[in-house]
Amino acid sequence: MITTPAFAGKRYAVLGLARSGMTAVESLLAGGAEVTAWDSREEPRRQLEGRVILADPLTIDLSGFAGVVVSPGVPLNTHPIARHAAAAGVPVIGDIELFAMARPHLPAHRVVGITGTNGKSTTTALVHHILQSAALPTRMGGNIGLPVLGQAPLPPGGVYVLELSSYQIDLTHSLECEVATQLNLSPDHLDRYDSFEAYGAAKARLFAMQRPDQIAVFGTGDPETRALVAREVARRGADKVRSVDGTDLLALQPDWPTLQGPHNLQNAAVAVAIAEALGLTAAQWRPALATFRGLAHRMERVAEVNGVLFINDSKATNPASTAPALAAFPPRPNRRIHWIVGGLPKGEDLDECAPHFGNVAAAYTIGEAGPRFAELLAPHMAVHRSEMLCEAIRQAIEVARPGDIVLLSPACASFDQFRDFEARGDAFRQIVQALTTPEPASAARGQR
Repeated sequence: MITTPAFAGKRYAVLGLARSGMTAVESLLAGGAEVTAWDSREEPRRQLEGRVILADPLTIDLSGFAGVVVSPGVPLNTHPIARHAAAAGVPVIGDIELFAMARPHLPAHRVVGITGTNGKSTTTALVHHILQSAALPTRMGGNIGLPVLGQAPLPPGGVYVLELSSYQIDLTHSLECEVATQLNLSPDHLDRYDSFEAYGAAKARLFAMQRPDQIAVFGTGDPETRALVAREVARRGADKVRSVDGTDLLALQPDWPTLQGPHNLQNAAVAVAIAEALGLTAAQWRPALATFRGLAHRMERVAEVNGVLFINDSKATNPASTAPALAAFPPRPNRRIHWIVGGLPKGEDLDECAPHFGNVAAAYTIGEAGPRFAELLAPHMAVHRSEMLCEAIRQAIEVARPGDIVLLSPACASFDQFRDFEARGDAFRQIVQALTTPEPASAARGQR
């Protein structure tokens, strides 16, 4: 694991003992820190008995502590730990800040930090894949994969590729990324921020932590990100800022099976700009784009049956992230998309998807948002009020024709019917398999 002697002799409190919290505890203990830890669940507390002080940081005097480590899921705008720590003059931090503190004691390396509203996971995984294909030592972490502190340190010359949400950036104060990236910005997580501008400012802190001689890479699809480009050019000079739209890669995109659609063109363009900022050449990144397998739950091709393609885009939890999925499949010559949409809504409209309604043959509305979405979509396409995911898939299979796409891209959170978007995507995959797998002949004979 990654740790540092800089923790030695200091006191830290850790609130929340899920995967990243437990890894932070282990890293701090390995570095010689005294740790006070707490979780509302008894099981993780029991795992740490005798090794830490078990106490809720909200109930103790935090004076003299070096930091309170919390999960990115802790809402700093409403949770009392933020005020309690501030009253004691103690910073509230996350595991990415602990990683930043450990960096001086790691073998020589570079860090890539990737943020944005949509496309972070795909771009992070793609950069990691490009580096692996070029035989560079690399680790992937942050908001994707394993907690970075729980991974073995890289040898000299390695690159850590980190997906960073705004929540993680809020808890990070000293991470100087050799390459920092913002893909895009659109309204999201407004329950945690006072305004869209405040959400954008949280993302922008990733670049404020960089030194002026470090490199920033940006997409160009929205005015807020373009404004950030202008600010960073003024701060560090145009030679340290890359702004890409992917038009120079458009002719290559047909060769990338898992990177179709305009959104993935931007993801690929940003990944290529990052790779080149790290010193890679076209001869290194070009073949990697064709072999990238993509991510589960993000435009994941789960099956092709009788010429119908089934795609799991369960990670699209807001309209802005669903819009690119709809744009990826234009008519040929007829509308091809059978769109499964709905869940726990994050807003009242689908305006960001509207430019691509002409690609949709039919919508199948599910979940809490189903009735409202059915009303919105009925003037533009055929609508089936399916309510449940299984029924939506069954209905889509009945009418889909060769060349069509059955697309789960809900534009909603999953929490009305599923534990998380992974569980929703897994259910889609399993139901598709069950409904499209031919019944064995012996079983069919036995029912006669």
